[in-house]
Amino acid sequence: MLALDLELRQGVFTLQGRLTLEQPASGLFGPSGCGKSTLLRAIAGLIRPQRGFIHLDGAPLFDARQGIDVPPHRRQVGLVFQDSQLFPHLSVERNLLYGFKLLPPTKRRFTLAQIVDLLDIGPLLGRRPRHLSGGERQRVALGRTLLASPRLLLLDEPLAALDESRKQQILPFLRRVRDELRLPMLYVSHAINEILSLTPYLAVMEHGRLLGQGLFSEVIRQNHILDLARSLGLENVLQVTVERHEPEIGSTTVRYDHHMLHLPLSALPPGSETWIALRAADVALALQPIGGITIQNQVAGRLMSLRRIADRMIAEVDIGVPILAEVTVKAIHDLGLSEGDEVYCLFKARAWQYLGTG
Repeated sequence: MLALDLELRQGVFTLQGRLTLEQPASGLFGPSGCGKSTLLRAIAGLIRPQRGFIHLDGAPLFDARQGIDVPPHRRQVGLVFQDSQLFPHLSVERNLLYGFKLLPPTKRRFTLAQIVDLLDIGPLLGRRPRHLSGGERQRVALGRTLLASPRLLLLDEPLAALDESRKQQILPFLRRVRDELRLPMLYVSHAINEILSLTPYLAVMEHGRLLGQGLFSEVIRQNHILDLARSLGLENVLQVTVERHEPEIGSTTVRYDHHMLHLPLSALPPGSETWIALRAADVALALQPIGGITIQNQVAGRLMSLRRIADRMIAEVDIGVPILAEVTVKAIHDLGLSEGDEVYCLFKARAWQYLGTG
């Protein structure tokens, strides 16, 4: 378990907040420049906070009050950067073994053969980094970090420099690390689909502050995070199962709970799980189903709460999962809506966006 409560100042930038991560895999999400990488470097011991503590499995890595600051090489924290930072003059095999050889045999948690097999990098062992693709370099960098036997794996935007096709090649290997090695990991990204491909648990940052943590679908809806969620179009997030595809009409049907939704055609195989997101402003409310309209996703629910924010209303509707709808104050008044009323949520198919697979 990772627990921290710190304050770190660098020039005019201040990072502060409290975080407790107990899940095998967690994400750290927020806009670019919000301090995510700074926090990882503090955990790894590369920069020193001015106040607070960082504990790993109950042992202090840093404690300003007690004067404890464990050097980076003794923290057993592995950090994989966006840039693989491989040694260009060494072969892949010698890169992999760099940290491994510095460990006493009793401290080695994994073997070279185990990591090579896990990451499928056997054919690369004799090559130099300049002869590797971006995705191959990241797999080697991950392998080198794993062979140093960390107690915690930190991944700092490891896929940011890759195109989408190469990202999709690397993500299955990260899931293998998660599932087969069971090594605690903290994955940092401003791309929520990458995080959700690995874990539904995350912490949210903005402007150097840790705003909240927990299940993504719950955290992103907290009042003090709602403005950030709104700016990113993430007020409503559902985990769904792909039911079927109808390519001739460009439609994919997904299921959540006992409801079906019709979405744009996806390449995800039937039976797979994915996350989808919808802006609250793209949800309309009605008192009854509406015929003769192109909006085919019309789901019955119960109005749980109404919150006024400036000139708009945020309505929370229970449709098996909570959905937020952003509507005008006038619309609520004209329809005579109040908490407890039965309503229908109307979703345009193309308003939903696919986020990631588990």
